[in-house]
Amino acid sequence: MNDARFDAAVLQGRTAHTMFGIVSAVDPVNYAVKVRIQPENVETGWIPDAGGVHAGDLRIACPSSPGTHVVLQPVEGDGEHLVVMGCVFDTVVMAPVSPFTGSAAQPGELLVRGGCGRPPVSSSGASGSASSEAGWLHIGPSGVAAGAGNARLVLRDGEISFSVGGTAMTLSSAGLKVSGGDVRTDQHSLNGHVHLAGSQNTGGPIG
Repeated sequence: MNDARFDAAVLQGRTAHTMFGIVSAVDPVNYAVKVRIQPENVETGWIPDAGGVHAGDLRIACPSSPGTHVVLQPVEGDGEHLVVMGCVFDTVVMAPVSPFTGSAAQPGELLVRGGCGRPPVSSSGASGSASSEAGWLHIGPSGVAAGAGNARLVLRDGEISFSVGGTAMTLSSAGLKVSGGDVRTDQHSLNGHVHLAGSQNTGGPIG
């Protein structure tokens, strides 16, 4: 019996139940994956990936990556017709750390972080591999934070703050405050603009 027939026989002989698997191939256009069922390590055909999906007027797509640890559910108790219902963290691929808080998402929070590395690479721990340029979003009880690289946006009650490198800007009911940089248009600088009378170059504002 060749390997393909042996794999088919193993799948057909399984009792239909929820199981774990490792994604081995991904078709992001048709939103399908192949999965190696554990612990037998038998590969399925192309099956639907329902993890991270919302299909309607609002559509959300977050395809699984090869190496992702997933949960498989048989459809109507049929062990030959499986659907990926979600992904799970494990001892190798752990929950990501928020650049905003420096810790994993807590109950009541939502953390989305890109650039964590293809599984089984983990972004957690001192030797984390998350890309410093990748985008991230953290929603919590005290506000919303998002960023990419050295750029960051934070929204809190009564305050919006932006920062890029060493320059920061905060908008609140007290007004707009800029620190560590200059306010410029395409023609003028706040810290060093030219007055028409006398054509003198000014210094920074006083007070």
